[in-house]
Amino acid sequence: MADGRGGDCNSDTAVRPIRKVLLISAGASHSVALLLDVINVIAAGNVVCSWGRGEDGQLGLGDAEDRFSPTQVSALDGQEIVSLTCGADHTTAYSEALKQVYSWGCWGRNQNGQLGLGTTEDSLVPRKIEAFKGIPVKMVAAGAEHTAAVTEDGELYGWGWGRYGNLGLGDRNDRLVPEKVSADVGEKMFIVACGWRHTICVSSSGALYTYGWSKYGQLGHGDFEDHLSPHKVQALHGSFTSQFGQVGVDDNCDHCSPVQVKFPHDQVLKVILISCGWRHTLAATERQNVFSWGRGTNGQLGHGESVDRSVPRIIEVLSVDGSSGQQIRSSTVDPSAAEKSWVSPTERYAVVPDENLPRQSVIPERGTGNDVNVPENDVKRIRL
Repeated sequence: MADGRGGDCNSDTAVRPIRKVLLISAGASHSVALLLDVINVIAAGNVVCSWGRGEDGQLGLGDAEDRFSPTQVSALDGQEIVSLTCGADHTTAYSEALKQVYSWGCWGRNQNGQLGLGTTEDSLVPRKIEAFKGIPVKMVAAGAEHTAAVTEDGELYGWGWGRYGNLGLGDRNDRLVPEKVSADVGEKMFIVACGWRHTICVSSSGALYTYGWSKYGQLGHGDFEDHLSPHKVQALHGSFTSQFGQVGVDDNCDHCSPVQVKFPHDQVLKVILISCGWRHTLAATERQNVFSWGRGTNGQLGHGESVDRSVPRIIEVLSVDGSSGQQIRSSTVDPSAAEKSWVSPTERYAVVPDENLPRQSVIPERGTGNDVNVPENDVKRIRL
């Protein structure tokens, strides 16, 4: 039933529409979905719905209220939206027919310009990004406080918070409007994804490029240095580095030092899927191998350990060229169990320390996370 603050996508009516979910995306505390809504054979169109936390305007419903069920974003009715993506507290949408990108959200948090509207003002409703007017955009990706896009012509754009080079523009400055990445990589870009403070993109040839923050090796270049412009990940360009007993080096021995693993000569490493976490990165190749790298303290790399990796490593159990005979474990957790483990703030928050602020720490009472403690007054503290 509708709550009086916007059309409810699940409302009961005399004629129940047939809906197909086309896209879903999740932000820090909000979600959006793109639906194909067909009431009859004549009337059909895409509908945008949002729900969850709304205090930053990220739902696009004209207010800062939370929604506990999907609610139609009426401002985008008839705009022929074909893609949606969520940042931490902002949202973007794209109309292919109108060649127009929309953004909204960031109530009080658009100080870095991630909405791309040319100002640091926030927006409770979708607004057009004028810089993309008439430009055919292929896809948009959103990080915590930065945004990236790839056009149909293979051009790459970045805007928002750029302190770690995550915009790919060769410096650490913020951008209030989309700006073209001019780094000469000699290839057109095909897809892009944003992490918390880093960005990755794939070229039309399937080569992987990364840039931005690399404290945990999430760029995959074998170091922990930030990169201010796109750099090719060489470890996924014909060979990769294997550590600590990884299968595939033509023996059955453990290896306690890096060993280079050569792929078959006829295999072309073409990346087809990418995704960024806050501090780790995933990529899947056309050969159906899955790789991960970056922060691994909670096992998010899927290698059966809690070790950071600064170069891509194959996830054995998910990959064609992984260990044969491995089975994916089933959960043994009792779904009816209500008790949850306590997790310290150092494990629940990711923080970019501000060198201009005095260093203050909060000592957790429990937990084993080995990140630096969270400064209570850090303006870049990301909430759950």
